[in-house]
Amino acid sequence: MIGVAVIGYGYWGPNLVRNFAEVPGVRLAAVCDLNKERLAPVKARYPSVAITDNYDEILSDPSISAVAIATPVSSHFKLAMAALMAGKHVFVEKPIASSAEEAERLVEEAARRGLVLAVDHTFVHTGAVRKMRELVDNGLGEMYYYDSVRVNLGLFQHDVSVIWDLAVHDLSIMDYVIQHKPVAVSATGISHVPGEPENIAYLTLFFETNLIAHIHVNWLAPVKVRRTLVGGSNKMIVYDDLEPSEKIKVYDKGITLNGDQKANGEKVYQALVGYRSGDMWAPHLDVKEALSTELREFAQCIEQSSTPIADGRAGLRVVRILEAATQSLAQRGRVIELEKIRRVA
Repeated sequence: MIGVAVIGYGYWGPNLVRNFAEVPGVRLAAVCDLNKERLAPVKARYPSVAITDNYDEILSDPSISAVAIATPVSSHFKLAMAALMAGKHVFVEKPIASSAEEAERLVEEAARRGLVLAVDHTFVHTGAVRKMRELVDNGLGEMYYYDSVRVNLGLFQHDVSVIWDLAVHDLSIMDYVIQHKPVAVSATGISHVPGEPENIAYLTLFFETNLIAHIHVNWLAPVKVRRTLVGGSNKMIVYDDLEPSEKIKVYDKGITLNGDQKANGEKVYQALVGYRSGDMWAPHLDVKEALSTELREFAQCIEQSSTPIADGRAGLRVVRILEAATQSLAQRGRVIELEKIRRVA
């Protein structure tokens, strides 16, 4: 039985507690929050679960072998590193840390100690995103573009910009769905609240292939939109997370290019664009709760000493892009080259 403690019982903590309580082979041992008054509902619903406002009690408890961290981003590194150094497996909310240097140190520490380090990239565990990955790998053809919009009115964050709050979702989805990794990023945005982080931003990601990606995130939109378009040479995908039933739609649409070679042997390529318009279909999707699937995978990885889909390295790749995008944002869209991910043992 894997003893698990949840650290932080604010916005996301209750979801972790509810799901961990139902994961086979897991014992929800404790919940920790600096505001002990928040923990009253835990004691009422789960009387056998210990509650505490002292993180050191969690670290020193030998019956707890894993912690799930759902606290502000600025505290992720300190709490996760302390847990790893105490020999505990770690599941940490997105983003994994507030800098690439911190994320890399966590990855190295987990690898050195043989511990599981998982990041809460929840969307990669949804049936829709997994189906999108399957379609991209089989039948989409050459990748042309990845375009996503994630906007709504609020919730304004005071410690991170809209990039670190919303774009992290799209970057984690893109990292999972697309095998090609970006080599550079450009970002523009603005804050409409003096002294607060940017509330609107646009990211453009460049690849070594002809693929380009664009992400629009916004806390000031009058409507809520969660839509991604993926275009390939054979098919195109529309992923609408707010669609109740047909979240993924596949379009057999695209263009065809024909070349023309003159008789004198001189190769002159004349682009003749033809449009292909075929059927649309909506594939069947797994409707299991993504967080439940994710936490079951985390427990399984602990038991089998295996690697989760969204491991520390995935978290590191996303944070590197977020960090580069933040640099670009400060320089009004200057293209920032992404450093190659250094291999860690």
